[in-house]
Amino acid sequence: MNYFLRKLSFYAVALWAALTLNFAIPRLLPGNPVDILLAKLQQRGETVTPETRKAYALLLGGDSDDPLWIQYWDYLKNLAHGDLGVSVSYYPAKVSDVILTSLPWTVVLVGIATVLAAVLGVLLGAVVGWKPGTWLDSLVPSTTLLAAVPYFWLALILAYLLARVLGWFPLQGGYDVVLTPGWNGEFIGSAIQYGFLPALTIVLASIGGWVLGMRNMMVSTLSEDYILTAEAKGLSPRKILRSYASRNAVLPSVAGFAISLGFVVSGSVITEQVFSYPGIGGRLLGAVTNNDYALMQGVFLFITLAVLGANLLVDLLYGIIDPRTRART
Repeated sequence: MNYFLRKLSFYAVALWAALTLNFAIPRLLPGNPVDILLAKLQQRGETVTPETRKAYALLLGGDSDDPLWIQYWDYLKNLAHGDLGVSVSYYPAKVSDVILTSLPWTVVLVGIATVLAAVLGVLLGAVVGWKPGTWLDSLVPSTTLLAAVPYFWLALILAYLLARVLGWFPLQGGYDVVLTPGWNGEFIGSAIQYGFLPALTIVLASIGGWVLGMRNMMVSTLSEDYILTAEAKGLSPRKILRSYASRNAVLPSVAGFAISLGFVVSGSVITEQVFSYPGIGGRLLGAVTNNDYALMQGVFLFITLAVLGANLLVDLLYGIIDPRTRART
């Protein structure tokens, strides 16, 4: 119980530190969201008066004369009520609405692709590591080569070959624009078709790391004494592989998998940009381009919460899977 309380206390402090940094960083950046929004209004030919500027300053929370600690307290209260401010890029939409609209696309796309890459990579790595030096082992460098290829280059190659040349998949977008989004077979089928190429890019780019990591852990595990003892008892190779070797070799991959799930929220900015996918990565890039500090702050907050939650999950899971981690050193 002390182990779990220590972990929860640590992540509570880490969450407070992350929220504080999320409050401070936008205020240290140059520029003002009020001036950015008013400049857009002037570009459209609208007249900006001092009263207009004051109204937008109150709306966006800019130009506050309150002390910093009062602003910080108001910031925490707004977070508790789910108020992340108003987005300049998508004015007058709220930041929370913009994020919640884009987040499901990224979670489904990157989440499924990450799970597939991890499962396939661990299974292939276990098989390759069980018989090192075979022809399967010689295929490992080819998977790691894909991980070394620039992300955007791999996405462009797949888009050119599978979408433009062969015409098997759509080139851009998240679904057929003539369809109305909803939980129906036609829309879901269209979303799967449009999301296949971005997901394939993520799987091919990340599977090599899973294969190599699991393969090396399997080779290391096979030299342990308990493996030799299991062989001396006459256990079948399949039993040793499943219940002894792979079960212990997979522990580092569990930690890596949980951390990877934490970064699912951030999405794959490059992949979403190449395929014009309507995920959170595109929203983050647009916020950076337009100096939309409120949206950047909201996206960073969601990413931070996801990463901390994933790390907390793997720490608690490790304490259950491997009792040695609960022992004090």
